[in-house]
Amino acid sequence: MADNKFRIQAPTRGNESRVKPAAVIGTSIFSGLEKKLKLESYFEEGFPTQYLPKILFAMLLSLLYISNTHHAEKATRKIDKMQTEVEDLRADYTTLKADIMYASKQSEVARRVKALGLKESLNPPYKLVVEKGEY
Repeated sequence: MADNKFRIQAPTRGNESRVKPAAVIGTSIFSGLEKKLKLESYFEEGFPTQYLPKILFAMLLSLLYISNTHHAEKATRKIDKMQTEVEDLRADYTTLKADIMYASKQSEVARRVKALGLKESLNPPYKLVVEKGEY
């Protein structure tokens, strides 16, 4: 165990700075934490292999948790992309449906076939009735 190189000073009565340097604060915090947790006593007889399965299990669970989080975020991004694509396709479908409905109107069909020399019939269609035994 390393000797503590710091000593406690009696409080001063002057206008001296009471703030310790950052290196002293950081070292004292970690050395105090090390003393409270007694980390040195864990490795006196070597690495504690009795805790190895628990440590490995905790590491495995951590890796699975991280992997699951990445998979969920990837799936969420894919779903958002697909929803945007579906909205675009729905807009295209609506536009094309409106165009087809307009193009299939009788007056629009008549206007387009006029260039081919066809014209709209002025006589209404008539119905042929065939009796059951005559054909």
